[in-house]
Amino acid sequence: MSDQDTPHAPQPDQPKAHPAAEDARARPESPHHEDPRARWQQEFEAAPKRDTPFETMSGIPLDGVYGGAPFPGQFPYTRGIYPSMYRSKLWTMRLFAGMGTASDTNLRFKKLLEAGGTGLSCAFDMPTLMGRDSDHPAALGEVGRAGVAVDTIADMEDLFADISLSSVSTSMTINGPANIVMAMYIVTAERSGSQRKDLSGTIQNDILKEYQAQKEYIFPPRPSVRLVTDLIRFTTAELPRWHPVSISGYHIREAGSTAAQELAFTLANGFAYVEAAVAAGLDVDDFATRLSFFFNSHVDFFEEIGKYRAARRIWARWMRDRYGARNPRSLQLRFHTQTAGVSLTAQQPEVNIARVGVQALAAVLGGTQSLHTDSYDEALALPTEKAARIALRTQQVMAHETGAANVADPLGGSDYVEWMTDEMERRASTVFDHLEELGDGSILEGVYAGIENGYFVGEIADAAYRFEREVNAGRRIIVGVNAHTEGDTGDTPILYIAPDVEKRQLERLNLIRRERNGIEVNESLKRLAEDAGDPAVNLMPAFIDCVRANASEGEMTSALEGVFGTYAEPAVV
Repeated sequence: MSDQDTPHAPQPDQPKAHPAAEDARARPESPHHEDPRARWQQEFEAAPKRDTPFETMSGIPLDGVYGGAPFPGQFPYTRGIYPSMYRSKLWTMRLFAGMGTASDTNLRFKKLLEAGGTGLSCAFDMPTLMGRDSDHPAALGEVGRAGVAVDTIADMEDLFADISLSSVSTSMTINGPANIVMAMYIVTAERSGSQRKDLSGTIQNDILKEYQAQKEYIFPPRPSVRLVTDLIRFTTAELPRWHPVSISGYHIREAGSTAAQELAFTLANGFAYVEAAVAAGLDVDDFATRLSFFFNSHVDFFEEIGKYRAARRIWARWMRDRYGARNPRSLQLRFHTQTAGVSLTAQQPEVNIARVGVQALAAVLGGTQSLHTDSYDEALALPTEKAARIALRTQQVMAHETGAANVADPLGGSDYVEWMTDEMERRASTVFDHLEELGDGSILEGVYAGIENGYFVGEIADAAYRFEREVNAGRRIIVGVNAHTEGDTGDTPILYIAPDVEKRQLERLNLIRRERNGIEVNESLKRLAEDAGDPAVNLMPAFIDCVRANASEGEMTSALEGVFGTYAEPAVV
């Protein structure tokens, strides 16, 4: 993507409580009375372009955008955050990978890069996601099953062996122990010759949605948000190309929410992190340019496109009018998309290829910055190499054969798409109003309250229940599940994780523990616990020291549990 700045809107004398869901096309962007089309044309022509003919298969030349203002790259960025969008650079094509030991996943990473992938996306196994070592009693039978097992810096070094971390963008999907894994990544990069300033990528680090939907939390919400802000502060100072939090609606949607709930809850969490970082002493423009988002792309094609367009518009208005952001890039919502895993069916799994293709097209037409396409066999097991390659090829067909990347926001101006965009914003605004009321004017406090009183969990559960009732009643058709069920042979090959994976991982962990300096480990863990007791201290340097001493993830988690405690979700009646 082009990183060109665009002119920003004037700052109001007094910030509004929050912007209303108004027609963005009627709102002026700039104090300058220049023609928006002329300004867009100038910025569009100045942006670098891909070396490809921007014309139809019949040879008809295409403009970079059609319709009226606001144009792509102009506030409130409804039509895209860059003037030239995919004409300058295609979205990053990420494929989620992670299984078995770190060495196993390293081989898959290399094959995906050889097949044309342009970024890595790492899935961790359940013990790692929960901050537990592979020899923890709760890890039995789960090691390497749903992702890669990472216990110590040795595993992280194996995971990225012979991959230049200064030249590849990496995404890591982990939340509760995100700071620990990030510390491991930094030390691995430095040992392989890369500098912190050159590292690019994203770590999810979105703990609020864990309490709302995915449930992979460790500590209570408030100390957990402190860990998020510590990483934001640290990367702002040390890793200028890194995205320290990917605010994730994906898992909210996978838990059963509606598209409007996904939009509203996700952006509310984003606003909460902004408020937390500002309260920690950061200027909004110091960190907001590197916040990113992660959305689901489900099967309702036009609803998804409206959701993405509304998300950009809402974020731009709130960041400018409520939080006082001045840098235009702070107003630009950048997002990764993954096709909807929850929509995949174990019945007739090859049909999932069609589902994924439609969902991927919605993400592209909605202006995503990076995209992961699910493999057709993921309802059965971790993807096979063949299935992962088909998922990548789906993106490549989208990029190079369909013409979808030739024009920015090609559906903009459609009465239906514009109405859907407005409706998504209207529904999200009602959620923001409720959270402000809960938080006495603070979205952060409103989110805390919504977690504590079961608001988020209840809303998502109600939406999931309504959907399942419609499917069970036959009012909503799922091809291959409740209609058109003939032809399901059930003979799809799946990836097999051998039982010796856990044995090999435990042997590796035991070897590290025998060979390391126990005094250094204990001293580093003691410092981590002491620093955790002082809210003013950033914990990232202590995490890095622990990693260098070969402390394990589980040991660092235990040190923090002694200070922060653990979280148990209250019952929702």
